[in-house]
Amino acid sequence: MSEKRSEILALSGGNLINKTDIGLINLFNRMLNKGMHGLCFSPYEEGQAPGPGVIITEEQIRRRMEIIKPYTKWIRSFSCTDGNEIIPRVAKEYGIKTLVGAWLGVDSEANKKEVASLIQLAREGYVDIAAVGNEVMYRGDLTEEELLSFMYQVKETIPETPVGYVDSYYEFAQRPKITEASDIILANCYPYWEGCDIHYSLLYMKDMYYEAQRAAKGKKVIITETGWPSLGEGIHDAMPSFENAIKYFINTQYWSGTNAIEVFYFSSFDESWKVRAEGDVGAYWGLWDKDENLKFANNHIKRKSTSI
Repeated sequence: MSEKRSEILALSGGNLINKTDIGLINLFNRMLNKGMHGLCFSPYEEGQAPGPGVIITEEQIRRRMEIIKPYTKWIRSFSCTDGNEIIPRVAKEYGIKTLVGAWLGVDSEANKKEVASLIQLAREGYVDIAAVGNEVMYRGDLTEEELLSFMYQVKETIPETPVGYVDSYYEFAQRPKITEASDIILANCYPYWEGCDIHYSLLYMKDMYYEAQRAAKGKKVIITETGWPSLGEGIHDAMPSFENAIKYFINTQYWSGTNAIEVFYFSSFDESWKVRAEGDVGAYWGLWDKDENLKFANNHIKRKSTSI
């Protein structure tokens, strides 16, 4: 099969239609072992959730970093407080590059601590790309002016570090001031959340990426999140299943590798706390399960959900 034909099939998912469960898992593992550009780091163990008094330990970070380090060149973290600041320090020990996020929300004092910690980590050499906020505009936690103030504070304080803001791909066309303030465009792209059928999901991903690229006007675009859940209730034509999660991973990695597009896959480990914001599907975005076992292995076939 020609490379061009193979790429077209990978974009549509058509090259995987006739794969058996074992065939899919074997292909998944070959793709995983080739390595990813980036992986979103999931630090919270079962029973933990972000919130007051919950501190992530260095031990759990190291344990999970040991698991993923053979498979990724970069990791993305989402916060710089409550133990999350340890993530980029440990990553650097393992030779992994870092996209480090300051989590911004409605708590102004917490926001100041996050930004101060991000700046400190960058000054110490632990930050390759700084992300000031994640989906703040989508959630409506801050005004655009408040977010821009934090972004420019970070840019002025650590001018040697590329600074951006993470949000859904379409926000960068709708908010040109944020796009202008960004050194690099950090776009979340989820065909799943827009109800896309798995068979067309990579074509949809391509459209999402190029929409962000058009808004970027020459600035580099990184896909900071994309993924597919393995269990839970669907949304419109988007159905969670082990097969669909495997297919989405394979096609995303093939497409991004073929086109030199930098992608941070979401996510490394299942985290049960996410159900409170996303419903039951929130607990099943990881490549590894909540007990840190690789989900898509031959001995897990019996745990898969209904085939498509």
